Amino acid sequence: MRLERCMSITTSITNGLSEREANDAITAHVCKGPQQHEEVCLGLFTLLLTEPPQAQRCYRDLTLVNRDGMNVVLMKINQILMEKFLKLQEVCRTQLVWLVKELVKSGVIGADGVLMTLMKQIAGGDISIKNLWLAESVLEILVEQREWVLKSGMLVAMSVYTYLRLIVDHGTPNLLPFRQREVDFCIGLLRERFMECFIIGRDLVRLLQIVARIPEMELLWKDLLHNPQTLSPQFTGILQLLTARTSRKFLACRLTPDMETKLLFMTSRVRFGQQKRYQDWFQRQYLSTAESQSLRCDLIRYICGVVHPSNEVLSSDILPRWAIIGWLLTTCTSNVAASNAKLALFYDWLFFNPEKDSIMNIEPAILVMHHSMKPHPAITATLLDFMCRIIPNFFPPLEGQVRQGVFNSLNFIMEKRVLAHLAPLFDNPKLDRELRSMLRERFPEFCNSPSPPTEAKMEESLPLEMDNHVLDKEDGCYDNTDATFSDDEEELNNKGKKREFRFHQLKETYIEEPADITPFVDQLDETLKERVLQLQKGSDTETHCEVMQEIVDLILEEDFESEQMSTLASCLAELFKSHFRGDVLPEEITEESLEESVCKPVCLIFRNLCQMQEDNSSFSVLLDLLAELYQKQPKIGYHLLYYLKASKAAAGKMSLYESFAQATALGDLHTCLMMDMKACQEDDVRLLCYLTPSIYSEFPDETLRSGELLNMIVAVIDSAQLQELMCHVMMGNLVMFRKDSVLNILIQSLDWETFEQYSTWQLFLVHSIPLETIIPILQHLKYKEHPEALSCLLLQLRREKPSEEMVKMVLSRPYHLEDQFTTSILRHWAAKHDDLLGEHIKALLIKNNSMPRKRQSLRSSSSKLAQLTLEQMLEHLDSLRLNLSNTKNNFFSQTPILQALQHVQASCDEAHKMRFSDLFSLAEDYEDSTKQHKPRRKAPASSPRSRKGAAPQTCNEEDSVSSSASEEEDSKPKASKRKRKGVGSDSD
Repeated sequence: MRLERCMSITTSITNGLSEREANDAITAHVCKGPQQHEEVCLGLFTLLLTEPPQAQRCYRDLTLVNRDGMNVVLMKINQILMEKFLKLQEVCRTQLVWLVKELVKSGVIGADGVLMTLMKQIAGGDISIKNLWLAESVLEILVEQREWVLKSGMLVAMSVYTYLRLIVDHGTPNLLPFRQREVDFCIGLLRERFMECFIIGRDLVRLLQIVARIPEMELLWKDLLHNPQTLSPQFTGILQLLTARTSRKFLACRLTPDMETKLLFMTSRVRFGQQKRYQDWFQRQYLSTAESQSLRCDLIRYICGVVHPSNEVLSSDILPRWAIIGWLLTTCTSNVAASNAKLALFYDWLFFNPEKDSIMNIEPAILVMHHSMKPHPAITATLLDFMCRIIPNFFPPLEGQVRQGVFNSLNFIMEKRVLAHLAPLFDNPKLDRELRSMLRERFPEFCNSPSPPTEAKMEESLPLEMDNHVLDKEDGCYDNTDATFSDDEEELNNKGKKREFRFHQLKETYIEEPADITPFVDQLDETLKERVLQLQKGSDTETHCEVMQEIVDLILEEDFESEQMSTLASCLAELFKSHFRGDVLPEEITEESLEESVCKPVCLIFRNLCQMQEDNSSFSVLLDLLAELYQKQPKIGYHLLYYLKASKAAAGKMSLYESFAQATALGDLHTCLMMDMKACQEDDVRLLCYLTPSIYSEFPDETLRSGELLNMIVAVIDSAQLQELMCHVMMGNLVMFRKDSVLNILIQSLDWETFEQYSTWQLFLVHSIPLETIIPILQHLKYKEHPEALSCLLLQLRREKPSEEMVKMVLSRPYHLEDQFTTSILRHWAAKHDDLLGEHIKALLIKNNSMPRKRQSLRSSSSKLAQLTLEQMLEHLDSLRLNLSNTKNNFFSQTPILQALQHVQASCDEAHKMRFSDLFSLAEDYEDSTKQHKPRRKAPASSPRSRKGAAPQTCNEEDSVSSSASEEEDSKPKASKRKRKGVGSDSD
């Protein structure tokens, strides 16, 4: 908005004047003071971006009227490049690159910094047209202005680092000419200014190693290894370069500002266990193409070398670095990229010096191996194998130094208590014998553990998906004290089931301190500063609201400088911090109490937002203020949700939250919503339950697709709140499941706590969703690990009439003597729906017996896991037979069951006949009875054992058996009719 105002001021000054008169008018206006100077410079800058035909004239005027060496313009360009570049329209983006080129041509001081920021926007692993255009445009500037480039050692190094990395992405035939220009550029600078490039450090060798097969690069590589003096007299050899740690500036320059923001967000704000949504978003945005595989190295090097969390973060439940790296490794699909990614992970190990290098650079690799041992042993094995083989193979002449570097790393890891002992990792039975032998040979010092068995067992840790830093809290601080553990592990083993340990924030007693806005208030203009100080001095809510409204009016004025928005947000967040403590929802919910609860000063912003049209410019200004506030005070998100539901003034305006979410740094509705509901869950469970119906009804696409929100809810509610939610569902106010996603959510819930699972099933059962929708979940349930889901399913199945799909899923469960689920539900159906169950079992038995190839087709049915085998069915039926043997139930005397057993017996092998002889004897008794009643039917009356299994005879025999049975059972006419239908369907 400020740029538009500056442009309109500049245009109004020159409007209707000749070129000379316009220059005089602009010069006169600039001389009035710093503010006028800034307005004109930014006005000309805006015209230059938006009006290409006037660009040349605007730049000329800019060079004439500026009084600060273009400092105002350079700062604005940097701001746009870091925050808004992706949102620029194509014309503005083209003009901005043109302007940078002109600044470089003019030799403006500070243009090198702008050019490096522009280079940062060239994404690795991206060969889209826009990205290639930007890479070519920047390279063109660097080549054309080579003499200017050589004046800045940092720009030389940054350019070489950037384009050495980009060469890897440009290997397709259509990009080879561009790649050759990149190679020529890098070779030229490396040979001419090697010592400027030397400041890159050891990662220069890593990049050169990846491109060393290109002919020109191969020559340079040989000189680097064997003739270092040809590159520079001060360069003594490759070891000198490998022992130099790479600066964070270089590692960070290969991530775009947006990538960097998202990655830092995940490592500072996202809780462990809730990361999948963010990882999926990152995957879709940056890692979804084949070319993007190379980006993983940049990300891993950035995480290891730049993202160094504080001890407070390390000991919290924030997503740890090793988990992100583990995700990057497990999702890597290219062998070459995987090898390079492993090298990127271990690169700081190879020449590690405890006196110069940081423990934080080597910590992620050891923790990835440690935490992956249980859930992903292949990842641990491949990393350990890589670590062993890299020692002799990285560079044979330096094998001793590499061995020492790895030894130093492992020693430092133990010294800093990252891991107490390495023996449980190096000598783990999950590793194959050859690898364990190689580890003992390479690292004998670390393979003998003095720790007792329980401690060794602890070192196996929890799996990658579940570990929530419970066991590593003390270790995460990297102090020199011994780690101590609670009885959580013992409790875990006793349960025999992996559980996620949850952290619930305790209600703290706050000592109210006066708000300190001293660092910010002096940066505001006088009018705004006066109002903010009034807010600080005021005591009653009414006065606060009046002043707040005046502040809102001020920022909506046209001359408000948007640069003050962040400072104002910092002041407001500090002044209103008490508003975000304690419960938001009134104890007694009435219309009056709700309206009173939304009469806080911060709600004035919400109210003004609700009164505006979304296409109004003022609307976007208030959204910007809220977005800035959100960065300072994340609780503002769920307070907005509460206001939109509780306030009469906001009736029907819940969609405003979507606009708010898109205006935040997250820029994504789902991500923002989940973050806000998580914050609400931690602060106020009552408010979470109050908001739930509105959230689900207003944002169904964001809430019903996954179990993330549902898990937040069931993790904290009590039984009364559960009953309240169930009532909302039954009254039609709340829908928490829909057919297309309910099965996936229930499968996700299998890893939740017991009460959480029972609550989930209770909420599911009050929805009118057919049981057939979720019956495939049976394929995922193990009787020892999922008793909650099996109990709920058992109760629901006993209320249902069995369908063929239900019976198939029940019978397809693996048979275990201790697992009574299948037998119990079959027994219940045999008592209540014996005829229906008999028909379904007959159909399934004959289908799985007569055509063995059909078993394969089951895998392409509704559940890919469904593998119903004949042996499974016979095992379950034999178990049912034993269970019914001492009862009066006549289920196994039904004709369809006996026909099916007869059919199976005729074609199965002798081993199965012996194993299920008692079951098949029922069919033999039935066969004998049919012979007595039908002696004249020669072919059908023959024993199944004497038949050859011809298909046409099967139908005739079953018709014969059916008619014989109908003559025998005159007292049951309906059964005869049913049997004929079953035979007919079988012949079909």
